[in-house]
Amino acid sequence: MDAAEIVKKVRKIEIKTRGLSNQIFSGEYHSVFKGRGMSFSEVREYQYGDDIRSIDWNVTARMNHPYIKIFEEERELTVMLLIDVSGSNDFGSGNQLKAEMVTEIAAVLAFSAIQNNDKVGVIFFSDNIEKFIPPKKGTTHILRIIRELVDFRRTSNKTEIAEALKYFTNVVKKKCTAFLISDFIDEKYEDALKITNRKHDLIAIQAFDHLERDLPKAGLVRMRDAESGKRMWIDTSNATVRRHYSEYFTQFDKNLHETFKRCGVDFATVCTNHDYVRPLINLFKKRERRA
Repeated sequence: MDAAEIVKKVRKIEIKTRGLSNQIFSGEYHSVFKGRGMSFSEVREYQYGDDIRSIDWNVTARMNHPYIKIFEEERELTVMLLIDVSGSNDFGSGNQLKAEMVTEIAAVLAFSAIQNNDKVGVIFFSDNIEKFIPPKKGTTHILRIIRELVDFRRTSNKTEIAEALKYFTNVVKKKCTAFLISDFIDEKYEDALKITNRKHDLIAIQAFDHLERDLPKAGLVRMRDAESGKRMWIDTSNATVRRHYSEYFTQFDKNLHETFKRCGVDFATVCTNHDYVRPLINLFKKRERRA
């Protein structure tokens, strides 16, 4: 992809995702992902109905009239996007690859964050840390993140989620909100999920394509594992093969969602063949009801 194509694609993603963020997500984001606490702003005269616990007794004594303290929310947060860039994300049976959908979701979350004056940082990972972009504010920073995602060249096709989580907890010391975006085709990362979620507010977004769940009836097909490179012939006309394939991924999803629940991690599932907006809004609303 040459420079002109990259700029064009970044601009297209910016227009779509900034619009979604402005119209849909910014209010949801603000109500769900609150700041660290309340900071003192000013004092004003006591009015009927004010909470007496807010009375500033020192000022009241000096002025011989009741005054209360006014606090405002410390809004600024740090948001980290942990994005799986492994080979299995280069798959899609419809108009979008998983990687393209993940790029849009990351952009929506990033624009929602900067509208609320939050910092955004990114970790791209495969089975190693491909790139770390420290948290910063501003549209220029977000466009850099999108550009990196559009034209990213990974060094490995494999996935190791535990390694990404360990790196994240080591490099980001202050508590932050983190979105882990992956297809989660990996193993042995549950302990890392628990540890990370104890230190930070971790949210998982699982990306998949429907053909990863339901094998089409297409005769004898040669398939290649995008991460290992292994090739094999699959007889998709065989009903038993298709059933076993579907049962495997049904169990995979069940185990994954149970893992998230055991670790106390909120999660959403998004599919390349469907709109990702509704699952994200449902995730936000679920967290808001619990807050």
